[in-house]
Amino acid sequence: MNSEFLFPIQKSVITRLALLAEGCLGRNIRIHTLENGFPDLEGVKIAIFGVQEDRNSENNFGCGENLHLIREKLYALFPGNWPLEIADLGNIHKGNTVSDTYFVVSETITALLKKNIIPVIIGGGQDITYINYRAYDDLEQTVNIAAVDSRFDLGNLEDELTSQSYLSKIIMQSPNNLFNYSNVGYQTYFNNQEEIALIDNLYFDAYRLGVSKELETVEPVFRNADIVSIDIGSVRQSEAPANNNASPNGFYGDEICAIARYAGISDKVSSFGIYEYNSKYDNNGQTAHLIAQMIWYFIEGVAFRVNDYPFSGKENYQKFTVLLENDDPLLFYKSNKSGRWWIEINLLSDNKYKRHALVPCTYKDYVAATNQVMPQKWYKAMRKLL
Repeated sequence: MNSEFLFPIQKSVITRLALLAEGCLGRNIRIHTLENGFPDLEGVKIAIFGVQEDRNSENNFGCGENLHLIREKLYALFPGNWPLEIADLGNIHKGNTVSDTYFVVSETITALLKKNIIPVIIGGGQDITYINYRAYDDLEQTVNIAAVDSRFDLGNLEDELTSQSYLSKIIMQSPNNLFNYSNVGYQTYFNNQEEIALIDNLYFDAYRLGVSKELETVEPVFRNADIVSIDIGSVRQSEAPANNNASPNGFYGDEICAIARYAGISDKVSSFGIYEYNSKYDNNGQTAHLIAQMIWYFIEGVAFRVNDYPFSGKENYQKFTVLLENDDPLLFYKSNKSGRWWIEINLLSDNKYKRHALVPCTYKDYVAATNQVMPQKWYKAMRKLL
């Protein structure tokens, strides 16, 4: 990959690193430094990099700055029992134009994906989610996106790309490789009713904050995602003040860390981003510390992946058939490895959507089906395939 536009970690962070305990995370990952240069990526599973681009972040200018504060907290944490190689590639600086930055971000993500390395993106506005999505174009696959956000960020199609209009670009612009979009944690009063209706009419998934706090309910969302995008403004202001759009309501710190772990443990998630961190609103590094712990939990999740669907055959699952009145039977599968559940969508073998043939669900969905209640996940997936 082209490392020319990735700048090394600033010297003050490396100096502080020398004072930390030998077993800390910062002593056990490959770091892009001025002294040692760009790290060797052979065998690396996760690569962290920062994006110092804030020009299209709505009402949160400065969200690409001081990413070293997150790294100082992250490096000081102790790793778990992780058989993973991790690298920190440094930061992508602002280009002469926003488009220049976007190009470098997209090229970096694509290069990492082709090496089967999971990018972890920190900093910048959530408009970077659109660029993350576009980085999958060369992979020629359909993509599922899970966004943890209090807002849908639809905007208007004629709007410029910003942190609050990126979703309309993903939905409408070609090539359209989006199969499903899921929002976790939206707050109704931040989204007009027309947008809420549109999300439903497109057969996307949206979970209000109260429902999202039932974490087992939203776990399948992340198991089905390729891209996970977290707006740190989805966390309540008292827990994460470093965002000019922060709200009194939102997830608690332990809840957003559990969500990050769900994203990590998903066998399907191949890129992960935490956006909209604005250090000038942080109190005593509280948000930087929380983001560091979110990254820690994501890494732990990746370390404990069990390679369920789509990496193992159906012989590794228990099959359950549910007979519905006046409808075809529903087929559920329970993993022998993890105990997680899926519901099958019956597709032709040459269908381009075959990687979505098993839709993640919960045991509650299975029980509901036995009581003749059609799972919404199955219904929405089928509607998108018609």
